[in-house]
Amino acid sequence: MSVQLSDFAQSLTVETAFTVLAIAKQLKAEGKDVVELEVGDSPFDSTLSAKSSGLDAINNNQSHYCPSPGLPEFRAAAADFVNREFNIPAKAENIAVGPGAKVFEQFFCEAFLNPGDGVLVFSPYFPTYVPNIERRGARIVLSDLKRENAFRPSLDDIEKFINEDEQPKAIFLNTPHNPTGGVATEEDMQNLADLVRGKNTAVFSDEPYCHMVWQGQHHSICAQPEMLEQSVAAFTFSKSYSMSGWRLGFSVSSPEITTAISKMINTTLSCTPPIVQLAGKAALEKDSSERDEVMQKFRQKVELLTDGLNKIDGVETLPPLATFYVFPNVAPICNRLGITSHGLALYLLEGADDKFGVACLGGECFGDAGHGFLRFSCAEANERLLQAVEFLPEAISRTERIQAFLEERPQYRLADPYPEPA
Repeated sequence: MSVQLSDFAQSLTVETAFTVLAIAKQLKAEGKDVVELEVGDSPFDSTLSAKSSGLDAINNNQSHYCPSPGLPEFRAAAADFVNREFNIPAKAENIAVGPGAKVFEQFFCEAFLNPGDGVLVFSPYFPTYVPNIERRGARIVLSDLKRENAFRPSLDDIEKFINEDEQPKAIFLNTPHNPTGGVATEEDMQNLADLVRGKNTAVFSDEPYCHMVWQGQHHSICAQPEMLEQSVAAFTFSKSYSMSGWRLGFSVSSPEITTAISKMINTTLSCTPPIVQLAGKAALEKDSSERDEVMQKFRQKVELLTDGLNKIDGVETLPPLATFYVFPNVAPICNRLGITSHGLALYLLEGADDKFGVACLGGECFGDAGHGFLRFSCAEANERLLQAVEFLPEAISRTERIQAFLEERPQYRLADPYPEPA
């Protein structure tokens, strides 16, 4: 290849879940039985009104360009939705539509970040935060989420960032939190708002799991007074309405910020397909009962997996608070076997058995603060979750296979022991 890729393209990191997904699919194609708990996809069907309205939109030839910020009727429905459910004082002009929530990470960074700006990121973190921040030449400042604080963001670290960083331009907030399941409280939101309100610091609020709170309820920073003026909240239909393949999400912010983001949509995507928007509008307006029933099924899955994992020696998981992930500490197992946590995850998938495997992720896929943890999605049938739990102790006991795996993959040997839970 004669043309050299840019430094950014050569250094670009990706979401590891999709890398492991590709391995799992290849193994399944070769005949291996794999329980797929690596990627955050819903095992349920899209909601009924979404499907029927999508078909109606196709049949009614809603297959042409629409305004870049979104269909007026979708924007109005999304504003009503966040107002009704999360007390966010939004109107249609506060909404911009995109293909899922992830794209708004990039648009937020383009809207606010210049080279050298400081960005506070709570670790473990969603993997695509880093490349989007680095794309703008900004600096990442990490704050570790602590297990003993139920993985809630540290207000002390926020205050230190605001007061001591040379250019504290942005904060990336994700609650309910992927991968840990932590939930920021309303008091956390109030305190955060008080710290940043009126300052030249923008907040990206990543809220895909807004309906997956098992203890307490979801609170958005945008519901705090005046915070729409310096925040961008991102919502998606992938989790709540099982519409991951439709690729639909939206942002909520001030009209001025929304106009800037809409220009970015115009110059990259043109628009989000009207067919998809009309399906989403129907979901917001008609499918809340079906959505809530499915959320309870997710809760049962999380509780089932948590209970099963906590019975395994060397595994310790907090009671489920939110999301459809379980984030157990496996440091004692990793230390005993001399394997990193992501090495353990790949061993469970590829090396523990010739005919059966479990796909999950090592916590370090979400930053260094995730070392010593595994992340399991609950995106399989309950009986498959039980199969995975039953397989783990047997897989961990196969020390000869573990050593053989490490001989082939020496990069997963654990150099220094992980701290173990008290």
